[in-house]
Amino acid sequence: MIYRKKLNLGNSDFKNIIQSNSYFVDKSLFIKEVINSEKNVLLFPRPRRFGKTLNLSMLQYFFDKNEPENIELYKNLKIYHDQDILENHCCKYPTINLSFKDAKADSWNNCYELIRAEISNLYERHNYLLTNDILTENEIKIYTEIISETASEIKYQRSLKQLSEYLQRYHNQKVVILVDEYDTPIQSGYKKFYNEVILFMRNLLSGAFKDNSNLYKGIITGILRVSKESIFSGLNNLSVYSILDEEFSDKFGFTEPEVKDILTDFEIETDYSEIKKWYDGYKFGEVTKIYNPWSILNFVVSKNEKFKTFWTNTSSNELIKNEIKKKNADNIRQELMKLINNEVIVKDIEENFVFTDLDTPKEILWTLLVYSGYLTTRKNISRKEYEILIPNYEIKTVFQDTIVEWIETDIKIIKSLLQNTANYLISNKINEFEKGFKQIIGDTFSYYDTAKNNEYIYHSYILGLLAIIGDDYIIKSNKESGEGRYDIMLIPHDKSKNGVVIEIKQIEKQHNDEINEVFFKRINTEIISATDQINRNKYYKELIDNKIEENRIVKIPIVFAGKEPYVTLIEEKK
Repeated sequence: MIYRKKLNLGNSDFKNIIQSNSYFVDKSLFIKEVINSEKNVLLFPRPRRFGKTLNLSMLQYFFDKNEPENIELYKNLKIYHDQDILENHCCKYPTINLSFKDAKADSWNNCYELIRAEISNLYERHNYLLTNDILTENEIKIYTEIISETASEIKYQRSLKQLSEYLQRYHNQKVVILVDEYDTPIQSGYKKFYNEVILFMRNLLSGAFKDNSNLYKGIITGILRVSKESIFSGLNNLSVYSILDEEFSDKFGFTEPEVKDILTDFEIETDYSEIKKWYDGYKFGEVTKIYNPWSILNFVVSKNEKFKTFWTNTSSNELIKNEIKKKNADNIRQELMKLINNEVIVKDIEENFVFTDLDTPKEILWTLLVYSGYLTTRKNISRKEYEILIPNYEIKTVFQDTIVEWIETDIKIIKSLLQNTANYLISNKINEFEKGFKQIIGDTFSYYDTAKNNEYIYHSYILGLLAIIGDDYIIKSNKESGEGRYDIMLIPHDKSKNGVVIEIKQIEKQHNDEINEVFFKRINTEIISATDQINRNKYYKELIDNKIEENRIVKIPIVFAGKEPYVTLIEEKK
């Protein structure tokens, strides 16, 4: 295979890439898998910027009967070695390619206008149909109405099916229909015009793909698999190949051999383990070590060893922010803290996604995060249960930044206070840590105003604080170490820095008739007990195993009396 030494970043037009002698990662066997699939309608949900549009463009030029010269585009690609596929399928089918990637708007009228314009352009590309005698007078009238954007909504809903019929009639050959980013207008319409957009897309796609005798193959891409009940109702010829399925698992995103080839071809000299840390980590089907292609290509183009959050900068991440900010989202925040700390959680991942489920008790958020590329699966536990985790460091920064933003904007705790308090902790400046920590917790629970004060809640917010220093430390919670379970542990990457082990205790707040002396005694008893528990059970053993010297281990008891935290013995502060 001949590799091109010029990257045409952001260009998703296959023909342009090949003819301009640009670099292309060969995914051409995707064409063979599509042709050999027993189903004639295939849906591929994949995260954004994982090669969906480019793959559809590659299919378009391969199938399109109007441009037989396109066979030359595939000369240096793997598919060219399959003569049977070339002879029987290359440039043999009239092809429809429709993209909804730009159909984003704040109202249904504006969204519908964008969709109408895309369909108008599609009809314009096939306007040769108007110059032949294959259309009736009424069909010509409707065709010109669609081009001029004066047709009724019903006619636009039927437009794909009608165009496939016209093309089959003209070419005397079944049609390939490609629909890219079908769920973009649906995501745009969530909370705003969901019912209108679902109705339109259901009628448009069902007409094109359900019982369409003019159809050879239909390929649909998007980020989510939107429920059959809401959009693909009755589409029995549809096969969905999601990130959970084995088929087509290496056709979106870059595999490790592909990444190594790219780095070699562009002579990028860097620490490969850092590239893995930042951009690897996805699992599609049973294929592990799938890399984010957008981030890899941007890293190569940047021509330096500075790692950045390329992929995450292409989205606002508003949904994640909104879910974290909900006052009843304590469990979500607790789970996100575990993920930030490189832990695995187990969640149901639903086959079908319905946006309205986000407003129900269902834990649909995790399904959305997996399909969108913010999380990935590690192991299938049962029918729907999966172990899920953050795939790489680039994505981890999204969650870290989102948690910090929530703490800053909603709880009004300035970031410098968070950073200073965390630094006091790891520097073993316990009195200063306690002072800052009291302020943070006081402001946090004043905002949250919950009666559910328990170690689980406290645990969540302490982990949120520590997420800020997650770059320098491995943060673990509730793990086996020594002869029992510690609550939280900080293991430094730099072995010359301090390690930290934290034990959390909870007691009742001071009673109205309880004198200070008695209350202080209860606090001190728990502080001593927590410290003894750390030492007696050797909770710090994991730090020693990680080559942290014992004199560099900071042992922190935190006792909550109601919402008030205490770290040091009270008499020590007199």
